[in-house]
Amino acid sequence: MARPLPLFPTSLVGSYAQPEWLIDRKKLAGRFPPRVRARELWRVAPEFLDQAQDDATLLAIRDQERAGLDIITDGEMRRESYSNRFATALEGVDIDNPGSALDRSGHPNPVPRVVGKIRRRHAVEVRDVQFLRANTDRKIKITVPGPFTMAQQAQNDFYGSEEELAVDYAAAVNEEIKDLFAAGADIVQIDEPYMQARPAKAREYGLKALARALEGVTGETALHICFGYAAIIHERPNGYSFLPELADTAVKSISIETAQSGLDCSVLAKLPGKTIILGVLDLATHDIEPPELIAARIRRALPYVSPENLVIAPDCGLKYLPREVAFGKMKAMAEGAAIVRASL
Repeated sequence: MARPLPLFPTSLVGSYAQPEWLIDRKKLAGRFPPRVRARELWRVAPEFLDQAQDDATLLAIRDQERAGLDIITDGEMRRESYSNRFATALEGVDIDNPGSALDRSGHPNPVPRVVGKIRRRHAVEVRDVQFLRANTDRKIKITVPGPFTMAQQAQNDFYGSEEELAVDYAAAVNEEIKDLFAAGADIVQIDEPYMQARPAKAREYGLKALARALEGVTGETALHICFGYAAIIHERPNGYSFLPELADTAVKSISIETAQSGLDCSVLAKLPGKTIILGVLDLATHDIEPPELIAARIRRALPYVSPENLVIAPDCGLKYLPREVAFGKMKAMAEGAAIVRASL
């Protein structure tokens, strides 16, 4: 049984900094996030890779615990990107002959080429959850790529419309989510950054795909929507192009970023009843913010969200930060949440 959560519980969005001995971080940072498999990034021989990823996951778990986080992720140590491991495991994708699609930066990137009906062949992340559950007594969260985002990160050579493609991705995500809860996940988070990047399409069919992904799901779900990795997407708008639309969805929590963009937190009033996973770490800088600054960022949301409905997190994943910086920011985040908790 996971320990009860305090007021302003802290969590990662999903990813933590992978060790240099596990993955070539320079190569990783020198390209757009991979949408197809990028096995050349791993420094460990294939026959030892599973064991190495397990060891890295243990390090990520212990770092989160040492920093004082309340909700623990696996740090996505086994992933080359947040989405490609799941997206390339599905039936209907030609992984040997990738297609091309524009990334949210506007540049072409190799992507899965859809040549048949998208179906989930098998569970992809169940062992990840089982390993995480076996190695911490804290509440745990696992992330899955969202169906709308995967549809945007694919070349469609089979379906009559992007909507049909997204709905079949959603069916695969739905099966995975149910298996992740059965394996012991406390929270499953769907990552949908492209809802912010392509709001018109998100309104057209993204919400329909999300509803299909959540059909019959009874566990606690979250949705992450962001402006992209700060290491890659440098310019930030000062507001979301797609956020109030999530108010009527079935997800319990919405994960947003506020630190780098200086977001006007009044928009959070348009998500009544939702738990807000509040991004308070600026990932565009390697500076470790003082806990008092993080506390001030938390307080900006309090006029619009009740304290019981706030979870404190980074703006996005910590994947691209040096590990010592990621740990320092994470620890400062926990300390900043403690400051606000004590003041109430």
